[in-house]
Amino acid sequence: MVRKILTVGLIAGTFAISACNTVAGAGKDVSSVGHATTKAADSNK
Repeated sequence: MVRKILTVGLIAGTFAISACNTVAGAGKDVSSVGHATTKAADSNK
């Protein structure tokens, strides 16, 4: 029983860590698009 609980906990922890990396990557992508849009707008003034 303890082994099953430990296994489920480890799997859940793995998913939580990978989800955080995915959200961080998405945030960086959105940020880079925002910077590119700002640069384009500034250069076309």
